[in-house]
Amino acid sequence: MTEERPDEAPLDGVLIRIGQAIMLHRAGDREEARNRLSELWHEIGPQGDAFHRCTLAHYMADTQDDPRDELDWDLRALEAAEGFVTERAAGTDTGALCAFFPSLHLNLAADYVALDRPADARAQLLRARASTNGVADGEYRQGLREAIDRLAVRLEGGGGGGWGGGWGAEA
Repeated sequence: MTEERPDEAPLDGVLIRIGQAIMLHRAGDREEARNRLSELWHEIGPQGDAFHRCTLAHYMADTQDDPRDELDWDLRALEAAEGFVTERAAGTDTGALCAFFPSLHLNLAADYVALDRPADARAQLLRARASTNGVADGEYRQGLREAIDRLAVRLEGGGGGGWGGGWGAEA
């Protein structure tokens, strides 16, 4: 028998399953991670919890092989995040998801770089940079700013190599 303590939040099964898929991806099983996230995406559905949809789409993008598919998933993540913030604007704390915005815009910028759409990439970098102001000072915020700067340098021709997905200190 499991005893629930009042000071503990209930476990979120969807986030646990997303986390398991992320672990598979990070361990190198990209296809299985993509399969599990896809199955979960269909379970959640288009009217499902916006935080779940945002989180899932954010990580599903990283499992894609085609940059256009990655862009599609990153756009879904941003749409869900914006929907979540709109739904919760009336007094509910949206801070956890707001911390996602710089990463979401940074990922979109990287997608646009990969698709040779520099104007779109620059626009997303501006959004990423502006949205870091809503993130608390600390290592995460600093990592975001450094990743934005690296991609900006690369976009302007000062960097080499491929983007490679992810920026190191993912949300």
